[in-house]
Amino acid sequence: MAEEFDTDVFVAGGGPAGLAAAIAARQAGLTVTLADAARPPIDKACGEGIMPEGVAALKRLGITLAPQPASRVGAPELAPGRFFALAGMRFIDSDGAIDARFPHGVGWGVRRTVLHQLLVDRAAETGVDLLWGTRVTFHPNMHRNRARRGRRNLSQEGVIVNGRTLRCRWLIGADGQNSRLRTQAGLGPLRTTRRRFGFRCHYGLAPWSEFVEVHWSERGQMYITPVASDQICVAFITEQRLSFDEALPHFPLVAERLRGAKRLARILGAVSTTQKLPLVWRENVALIGEASGSVDAITGEGLTMAFQQGLALAEALRAGNLQLYQAAHRRIIRLPHFMTQLMLSMDRHANFRQRVFRALSAEPSLFSRLLAIHVGALHPLSFGVRGTASLGWHLLTG
Repeated sequence: MAEEFDTDVFVAGGGPAGLAAAIAARQAGLTVTLADAARPPIDKACGEGIMPEGVAALKRLGITLAPQPASRVGAPELAPGRFFALAGMRFIDSDGAIDARFPHGVGWGVRRTVLHQLLVDRAAETGVDLLWGTRVTFHPNMHRNRARRGRRNLSQEGVIVNGRTLRCRWLIGADGQNSRLRTQAGLGPLRTTRRRFGFRCHYGLAPWSEFVEVHWSERGQMYITPVASDQICVAFITEQRLSFDEALPHFPLVAERLRGAKRLARILGAVSTTQKLPLVWRENVALIGEASGSVDAITGEGLTMAFQQGLALAEALRAGNLQLYQAAHRRIIRLPHFMTQLMLSMDRHANFRQRVFRALSAEPSLFSRLLAIHVGALHPLSFGVRGTASLGWHLLTG
């Protein structure tokens, strides 16, 4: 009965994944409470680029901005200091550069704090009950009570907010890689296949390109993402124990661009992992975002996956069937995990990377089609026998 619950949905964690789930659930007509120990806007080290399919998911969540035309590099933004339109991606290494435009729409370069505040404002607008600076714990006997009482749901047992029990129909774990709710619900552990280190900082510098640039070296990858008309985000991802400043000389083109530019804030660091979880739900508990698994930051798909998961989760909640979410979650992560393996192979093996660069430089349309696959605009099977044969030939002869 409805009176048994204080809220239909309780979301533990107020990052982008938790806010996306909360907004989508409210749009589905459910009452939602979200709690997080931090206060907005919450920052985190990331590349700050959102791919076109992520932009589409944000639009479904009710967040739409009208970015400047991608061709007007350096022109005044319609919303100064808030975002920058991204036309495509460019890969650069010592042998040269290859680039391609997104097949449909544009991406966004947006500061993490700006994005988080947009999500917070939208959640408040939809009527999510937001509890910031709030301590959330779960009933210590969650598993034992479930086993003893049989039909009683996990979410009815275990949500304790600032010492007060809050009853909910659904309990959503958006509490990150080290999710306590995942442990309490008996889901996991995550299976980690790769662990790397990431760093991010901002420079007061006008973007020189309408593309996200990915610079490759034997030390890792350095991403350049325009986030405003006068600001860029520089992110470095590596498997080596190397600081941002130690890595910069290994990317001479980036170092030259940044010479004399003002660093706007301290460098933030984070661990970038590739992790999988066989099951992302149990009874009335579901996991989202990094609590449910992750891909290496090399793909730039983390935020897009979180937004898509939030929308899929809301549909499953509305239908009262979390198995639907499990199936959708598998579909959402399948392609990013495939692209992660491909790109990390280029990171591990310099000779393979050089051959790939030469092959794609010899036939630029191949890179355009691979980018279309990467952003979900083209099915991998659509690459076709001809595309595969052409790429294979160039790899053999590169």
